[in-house]
Amino acid sequence: MPVPTQEQVIQFCHDNKIIDFLGVEIVPTDDGCVRLELDVKECHSNPYGILHGGVLTTMADTAMGAACLMRNKKVVTVSITLEFLHPVQMASRIITDAKILSEGRHIFNCECAMIDDTGKIFAKAHAVFFAIAKLID
Repeated sequence: MPVPTQEQVIQFCHDNKIIDFLGVEIVPTDDGCVRLELDVKECHSNPYGILHGGVLTTMADTAMGAACLMRNKKVVTVSITLEFLHPVQMASRIITDAKILSEGRHIFNCECAMIDDTGKIFAKAHAVFFAIAKLID
């Protein structure tokens, strides 16, 4: 089975226009995968002056989807849940850590932690994805 390159996964993630709109970076990792990173700015805030939960949700969803892309599967989200553990302040840098928990022919179970550069966990996510196609043939 063909394995996509980091560059192919990064390009596919950038084809998701919301990622570029938010200013999310897709960063290659040493283990051959990718992660998402964001420098939190005022434009990402909610009325309370902290990072809007929808931004974290978008990052988690995309990071877990990218993990599936690394397995050469284009997926759509069936369900996603998040636990917000701490508020994210402006000027923080948020990093995703996504992994696949189980993989079937069409169903993927994934999890993701959103952390800062010290390793503090701000949110955790779990999602189920359905594979609709291969990224590359």
